[in-house]
Amino acid sequence: MKYPLKIKITVLTGICGAMVILGLSIGSVPLTWPQLLSPEYRLILFIRLWRILLAVVTGSGLAVAGIILQALLRNPLAEPYLLGTSSGAGLGAVVAAIIGASSVCLPLCAFLGAIAATLCVLQLSRIGNRMPVQALILNGVIISIALSGIIVFLISTSPNEALHGLMWWLWGSLQVSDPLLLAIVTIIVASGIICAHIFAQDLNALCLGEENATHVGVNTENVKIVLFLVTAIMTASLVSICGIIGFVGLIIPHATRFWTGPNHKILIPMTCLTASVFMIGCDLISRSIAAPMEIPIGIVTAIIGAPIFLVVFRTKQTGKSKT
Repeated sequence: MKYPLKIKITVLTGICGAMVILGLSIGSVPLTWPQLLSPEYRLILFIRLWRILLAVVTGSGLAVAGIILQALLRNPLAEPYLLGTSSGAGLGAVVAAIIGASSVCLPLCAFLGAIAATLCVLQLSRIGNRMPVQALILNGVIISIALSGIIVFLISTSPNEALHGLMWWLWGSLQVSDPLLLAIVTIIVASGIICAHIFAQDLNALCLGEENATHVGVNTENVKIVLFLVTAIMTASLVSICGIIGFVGLIIPHATRFWTGPNHKILIPMTCLTASVFMIGCDLISRSIAAPMEIPIGIVTAIIGAPIFLVVFRTKQTGKSKT
């Protein structure tokens, strides 16, 4: 049975609100609401609020980046880290730790590494004034593998103890150590999502192929360059603050598209809501299932995301075979 869009939005918003309340209520330290609101424990309340905000920003940013890449590359397996962004960020963070840079510099180094890797992939993929999809995917995979190999080599040969803590970061963490950095990343991601929504009609056209998009007046090369850069900056900023969190940019767009349709004007905001619910839930699991120990959220998203993706993919294939 198909439900009206307003009902879907209302249900998702209600679920998201309930998850926010759960996120504030549950933590490694059991506290009642009167305790949380008291001056003595107010810092814990703020820490949980920051985590929830980061979960919403991270989920929305990665999911929208996945939507953009899946449309531009016309590849259902495209995800935010396809262009070497995660490997570049990881290498930047590892190099920063090895040279003894302060913890304040680590996010900046990760961001610069991610941007450098993405620009390298885009430059290698350019053939004249064009940027073929196959070249982007191939160069992205090659750069990712090469940089991942360098990361493993540096970690395994360096005696630097700081790298042990960095491994935790590489698996993803929503611990907020700098509210100012969170504010900056939130602004960057929100701007990227707004930009993606502005280009929603162009993404709809590009899903039908570049030739068809050109016929309806879309400047495909310019749109690709702008949106690739938007995706890279969003992903790089998110990796710089919370590390590498997989599956979000892959499964959430598919899961949302399955029940809202392919229209990007609707898909983008609905995906943000779905991703927020998913990430807040995963964060709850990561910090409560083995409390007081915290599990890296990247492990939780992988364990939950893999079967969800298989179910969505299987359902789509079954639907296609029936038609």
